Amino acid sequence: MKRREFLKKAAVTTAAAGAVLSGTLLTSCSSNKKEESKQEAPNVITKKTYQWKMVTTWPPHFPVMGEAADMLAKWVETMSEGRLKIQVYGGGELVPPLQSFDAISQGQAEIGHGASYYWAGKSPATQFFAAVPFGMNAQQMNAWIYAGDGLKLWEEVYANFNVKPMPAGNTGVQMGGWFNKEIKTISDFKGLKMRIPGLGGKVLAKAGGTAVLSAGGEIYTNLERGVIDATEWVGPYHDYLMGFYKVAKYYYYPGWHEPGTVLEMFVNKKAFESLPKDLQEIIVTAAYRSNLWMLSTFEAKNNFYLNKLIKEHGVKLKQFPEPVLKQLKKYSQEVLEEIVEKDPLSKKVYENFLAFKKNVVAWANISEIAYAKTLNL
Repeated sequence: MKRREFLKKAAVTTAAAGAVLSGTLLTSCSSNKKEESKQEAPNVITKKTYQWKMVTTWPPHFPVMGEAADMLAKWVETMSEGRLKIQVYGGGELVPPLQSFDAISQGQAEIGHGASYYWAGKSPATQFFAAVPFGMNAQQMNAWIYAGDGLKLWEEVYANFNVKPMPAGNTGVQMGGWFNKEIKTISDFKGLKMRIPGLGGKVLAKAGGTAVLSAGGEIYTNLERGVIDATEWVGPYHDYLMGFYKVAKYYYYPGWHEPGTVLEMFVNKKAFESLPKDLQEIIVTAAYRSNLWMLSTFEAKNNFYLNKLIKEHGVKLKQFPEPVLKQLKKYSQEVLEEIVEKDPLSKKVYENFLAFKKNVVAWANISEIAYAKTLNL
């Protein structure tokens, strides 16, 4: 009797133990399957994407400048892995070229590409961030903007218009321009109608000429039809592509009016600040890359195309006489003084610009300039 009760209890205990073991195994298997399922599931993180529009002051896909805008958009898309796509519109495709700044300021597009002296009508202080006659060259302008107070001041000027600026290219030292008559004395500027923007245009007016502001795509036709008598543009590479040698006889140097012209990318400030931090950094980085690419392109090709202009097309290369340059420099100083007297913001920017220039030129005298003199020894 006792033996039967013992066996009965043992059987119940064994069955219970088996059930527990079985449950544990089942639970373990189920847990393992869930864990495997978790590990096998793709780690999908959905990030917001952005579609932006860029308007430019250049004709669509314009050599160098328009190409830089196209590449900048492509670099941003690649670096952001498609999260930020920018559709580029040449001047006139979405808005007229010289209305690009307004389009960005008002939010019609998020990003623009041009040069800050085109917006002198908005604020005269904008001109100092593109080119100042007898001012700093490309290397020195980059130093002021990136390592001095230039960018901070530039942002201050543009903040009034809900726009954030950044350098996105540089032409280097430009040529003095294309003329259909020789410039022998300062009086030869009297009555001359010349396409020349920014502060250089005001200096021309001091010399008795008339400054005409027109977009790049209109210059050749204006020169051909006699709407203007002369034009400045950039340098030999770009001027060759523009075909100015077909409609003007004389090619003057140096580019006293634009010794290192900064081109810009300007962004709607609210749109920029609404982006995640990584996309903001991508835009800034792309602008840095564009700045270097453009300057390098012009520097690499200018002399080759200057030789083509002279040897293949008979262009007459002329240097402005020293007395002419001295007088233009005097007029430049008068123009700058008049601007800063009337506009406190321009005064603030120019005083900073001037202090930086004095310092950097002192160094250039014993570095770049001294070295340049050894090249022809």
